[in-house]
Amino acid sequence: MTDYQFVVDGVLSARVLAAFPDLHARIDEKRCTTTLFGTMDDPTAMRTILARLDDLGLTLLEMRRLPT
Repeated sequence: MTDYQFVVDGVLSARVLAAFPDLHARIDEKRCTTTLFGTMDDPTAMRTILARLDDLGLTLLEMRRLPT
């Protein structure tokens, strides 16, 4: 299991956040970004999140693997 963080451009609505039920969200209104983070079982789960971000037309600003 690995922890990941995804920083997305914009403040995501509750409806969009619902597309990521396994992730936690932190909104930074000053920077106009939303950070999604959580634990992934395997690399496929991480790629699924990336694909979902792309499908929703969201701009990924940063992605990182968090230290355990």
